[in-house]
Amino acid sequence: MKAVTWQGRRDVRVETVPDPAVQEPTDAVIRITSSGLCGSDLHLYEVLTPFMTEGDILGHEPMGVVEETGSEVSGLSPGDRVVVPFQIACGTCYMCREGLPTQCETTQVREQDMGAPLFGYTSLYGSVPGAQAEYLRVPQAQYGPIKVPEGPADDRFVYLSDVLPTAWQAVRYADVPRGGSVVVLGLGPIGDMACRVARHLGADTVIGVDLVPERLERARARGVDVHDLTAFDRQQDLVDAVRDRTGGRGPDAVIDAVGTEAHGSPVGRTAQQAAGLLPKSWSTRLTEKTGGVDRLAALRLAIALVRRGGTISVSGVYGGSASPLPLLTMFDKQIQLRMGQANVRTWSDEIMPLLTDEDPLGVDDFATHHIPLGEAPAAYDTFQHKRDGAVKFLIRP
Repeated sequence: MKAVTWQGRRDVRVETVPDPAVQEPTDAVIRITSSGLCGSDLHLYEVLTPFMTEGDILGHEPMGVVEETGSEVSGLSPGDRVVVPFQIACGTCYMCREGLPTQCETTQVREQDMGAPLFGYTSLYGSVPGAQAEYLRVPQAQYGPIKVPEGPADDRFVYLSDVLPTAWQAVRYADVPRGGSVVVLGLGPIGDMACRVARHLGADTVIGVDLVPERLERARARGVDVHDLTAFDRQQDLVDAVRDRTGGRGPDAVIDAVGTEAHGSPVGRTAQQAAGLLPKSWSTRLTEKTGGVDRLAALRLAIALVRRGGTISVSGVYGGSASPLPLLTMFDKQIQLRMGQANVRTWSDEIMPLLTDEDPLGVDDFATHHIPLGEAPAAYDTFQHKRDGAVKFLIRP
């Protein structure tokens, strides 16, 4: 089959690789009909390269048709149309029963001291072949795949794999009171959708912050107040503008939908780039220990923006472990901080009723680009450089 493979820093290629097959009784194989290109994939393109191996198949936002199932997969049959969550979980362990399938005790990547494995996402998360391909092996298929109805185009459901539950969890974790206020930092796919979810769930004031004109206009068109980060000479000027809009005290919550690739962190960017040039054993250790240093512009801004007693919800991925934070300010402001990979199956039943003919979240036209598999390498470059109004790519094998 054809698949998008990682070959090095800023080097992805479409290669011919072996077809996947059922290996365990709980496996399924699906034929991919759509697969998303996620902002998290860009971390593999540049930042988290020390954890990649040449030939790794990328992608973690799959939708398709079941081709084959293992003997212990019930409730799923060849021909079923499914969306597959980006994490692999059993559905029956303590963590899964607690609504935390990202921490699944059956599938945890214990050799890395990490949670549940993810499709197409580094050795840290199990080096599981990803979904930007013609076919995908799905472990734990007795739990993961979500059956969806025939009829509507893939765009209606594909975002259940990641974008919708990640944005939904970001807003739920932000604990925005009905009629309250929230600032969303970063208007890429997750930030854009988080704004829509926040409005749908009753937030009165939703403010989006970004520096890409097309992304700002896209959010503005859906009723979001937007601020262009480049229009402010100092961070404090933006903080003051948001306070003016939120009764003088700041927003009830801030969602950081940016993560480790935040602009305005030159030291951290240099450290991340340097790590990628070292021998693999050295670069892995450097990335684990210092790769995230001082690339916290978005999180620091969130801490400055949120009102006293407010909540910060982090959905953007961070990769370093030696990242200093203003803990005195956080303690003094009594900030609540929540974060983590989205627990897809925890939220999917809440979200599914919104994927109706009325389409209140605007999923039908959410993608800015639909491309064939062969154009994926160019799409990575376009998305990385935020060209051509790129917010969301859907790949069609």
